[in-house]
Amino acid sequence: MEPSVETIANQLTVGAAGEAQTVVTEEQLAFGRGVLSTPSMIDLMERSAIAAVDAALPQGWTTVGYEVCIRHLAPTALGVEVLARAELLGIEGRRLTFRVEASNPTRLIGEGTHQRVIVDLSRLQGRAAGGAPDATEQH
Repeated sequence: MEPSVETIANQLTVGAAGEAQTVVTEEQLAFGRGVLSTPSMIDLMERSAIAAVDAALPQGWTTVGYEVCIRHLAPTALGVEVLARAELLGIEGRRLTFRVEASNPTRLIGEGTHQRVIVDLSRLQGRAAGGAPDATEQH
C-alpha cells in the first residue's frame, strides 16, 4: 500500500537540518562578473534543504521547490568554498518551509526562506513528460 502524504509528512521533524557545499567553478559565476551567481547560490541552498529531509522520505517520494525568498548579501570569488545550510521550520500538509543560508569562509553571503512540496516521483515525472495534471500534485 502506498503511503499517504500525511503519513510521510508526519515522519519529518521540524528542526531537521541539511548541508551542501561547493567550491565555486567557472560554470557557477555570474556572466561577466567573476563572482558566484545568485542562481548558483540558490541551487546550493535548495540542495541543503533536500539533504535535510530526503533520507526521511520513503522510496519513490521526493520534494520539489516552489518558492524561494533569498537575499544575496556578499560576493564570492572563483575557487572559494561555499557552504549552504537549511533548517526545516514548518510542515503544513505537503508543504515544507526551510530557513536557508549560505556562507563562504569569511562571511554570510545569502539568507532567506525556501519552500518545497512533497510529491510522488513517478507522478511528477509523468506530468513532466506531458501526462495529464494530477490533482494530488497541485500546490
